[in-house]
Amino acid sequence: MTDDTELQTVLLDVAYDGASFHGWARQPNQRTVAGELDGAIRALDPRASLVRGVSRTDTGVHALQQRVAFDTTASIPPRGWVLGLSPHLPDCIAVVRAAKVVAGYDPRDHVIDKTYRYVILQSSVKDPFLQGRCWRVADRLNHESMREEAQSLLGTHDFRAFRSSLDERTQTTRTLFAVSLEPASDPRQLVLTVKGDRFMHRMMRIIVGTLVDVGRGRLAPGAVRSGLTSGERRVLGITAPPEGLFLQSVTLDDEGLDGWPDRDER
Repeated sequence: MTDDTELQTVLLDVAYDGASFHGWARQPNQRTVAGELDGAIRALDPRASLVRGVSRTDTGVHALQQRVAFDTTASIPPRGWVLGLSPHLPDCIAVVRAAKVVAGYDPRDHVIDKTYRYVILQSSVKDPFLQGRCWRVADRLNHESMREEAQSLLGTHDFRAFRSSLDERTQTTRTLFAVSLEPASDPRQLVLTVKGDRFMHRMMRIIVGTLVDVGRGRLAPGAVRSGLTSGERRVLGITAPPEGLFLQSVTLDDEGLDGWPDRDER
């Protein structure tokens, strides 16, 4: 960035199908969502910074509202960024909104809550139209047992058992504000939605795998409570596959100014 041009920061809402990417975070010699966005933004402003995303989604995980910020000296309004980036992005990534925020804004410092959803397809056969966007489970699931089990997740707990071995964070207390498990309009689909302040690596997928294992009788009811109490990963269920997971929304305490399009017009 040059000193003679005013620095601006832009906040984007980005949606993507994660099936074609090696996750969100840029990696050498790998196709990532952040890498694609970096390239598209620099096609409009070669001096722009790298993007800063709220959530480092894994390989195969999707997003309906990833929140992304970058710095630029280009005088492009939010509408110009939304429309201008589109031709430089693959069809599986869409910038759906842009807004102006204060210079240097990092969305990770402004998160109020995140909502994830996970789609389970209860079917003995594949559905080509849902392939890559759900976890197909052929076993019969006890929905009521799964809902009762899920209620133990609500509130503030130490979720150290609900993370992968790659997560080395020492602060593992998280608060989950809402948990629901409901059928979709397609009765074959069961959707788990979880809203929380923060999530750890693969936390959502371990929650899903545990609930499914309770629902199909591989784990006894009370597994979630046992994991929260003991902190031991071994008492929980499997890690659900990534393709059923969606970052649904992220609430920020500063949504910026001059956003386009308006939320109600999208």
